[in-house]
Amino acid sequence: MIDKKKVTSEKAVLIGVVTQLQDEDQSKEFLDELEFLVNTAGGVSIKRFTQKLEKPHPKTFIGSGKLEDVKRYIDTHHVGTAIFDDELSPAQLRNIEKVLDCKILDRTNLILDIFAQRAQTSYARTQVALAQCQYLLPRLTKLWTHLDKQKGGIGLRGPGETEIETDRRIVRDQIDVLKKRLKVIDKQMAIQRKNRGKMVRVALVGYTNVGKSTLMNVISKSDVFAENKLFATLDTTVRKVVVKNIPFLMADTVGFIRKLPTQLVESFKSTLDEVREADFLLHVVDVSHKNFEDHIASVNQILLDIKSADKPTMMVFNMIDAYTHETIDEDDLVTEKTAEHYTLEELQKSWMSKMGNNCVFISALHKENLEDFKSRVYEEVKKIHIQRFPYNNFLYDEYSEEEA
Repeated sequence: MIDKKKVTSEKAVLIGVVTQLQDEDQSKEFLDELEFLVNTAGGVSIKRFTQKLEKPHPKTFIGSGKLEDVKRYIDTHHVGTAIFDDELSPAQLRNIEKVLDCKILDRTNLILDIFAQRAQTSYARTQVALAQCQYLLPRLTKLWTHLDKQKGGIGLRGPGETEIETDRRIVRDQIDVLKKRLKVIDKQMAIQRKNRGKMVRVALVGYTNVGKSTLMNVISKSDVFAENKLFATLDTTVRKVVVKNIPFLMADTVGFIRKLPTQLVESFKSTLDEVREADFLLHVVDVSHKNFEDHIASVNQILLDIKSADKPTMMVFNMIDAYTHETIDEDDLVTEKTAEHYTLEELQKSWMSKMGNNCVFISALHKENLEDFKSRVYEEVKKIHIQRFPYNNFLYDEYSEEEA
């Protein structure tokens, strides 16, 4: 049966490199993630090209011979898009376009396109527009022909302003407008955060598509958009949550990803401010992903970059219902483990429980072990609450049994 989606979707080839800093396994994983990004953007990947190089070619990213192979495949199979798994320099982009003669995207451009699709509020759209302009500015070519009819005449001859210079000026002006707009919104959001009073603030952080929004919905009984796609959530959602007798604010933030474009980190400053100003972080991890340790490292690096790595943090290993790894019992070399072999007790005794001082294993989708999760969150929030309101300690002696 023909998949109608694949027939109508934009066809693309994916191109990556194997280098000293990125071995074959890592390259494959990055291309898997790139393919997921392509699917999220509405396209379909039909072919992958990789090449072993000491480092990406400074002119064409991959060697000229491999680029010719890509060219032949694109022409033969009528492919309209080539997507590279790293950010291309302006020179690389121009050189590749001359050879392939098709739409060229890099990982950064693809992520920006997904963000543009996913942005729902005017604030998110402004953030994405700024990131796109900052990415576009050094890569401008003669994309438009709006000056085709501008010609010199008597008394008008001279150096004038070329089309590319005009385009750059237009984009720079647009960047200035967007930055001013964001400053106004940033001030409004800062006031909103101050107006929330002294309530304890908890932020959900983690790699993209690990179930943060699903967990948010379960805990806060809200209806945050959740979907099995990368960057399903762009707009930060803040909900009031009450566990036992303590109210606190929980924020669902945009998911992180490896090779996160620097333009997005800058333009999504206020979104990341929710993390910076949080009292406690819930680092959600998709434990069923084979490379979840790399995801943890990537998130920790971004937290370090935004000066939030030293905040109190709980590791929340989500999707335990889908965990099928074979290293849960390193002493058992005979019995092949299957998903049904892995009990919650086994996970709690595994090496994963030692990855942080505070870990919990849950399934947000199937609401497994959520009571333990709530109790742990309660204890952490309670510590912060007591420090902030030392005269309200009597509240913890007796509390309502009704929980969120």
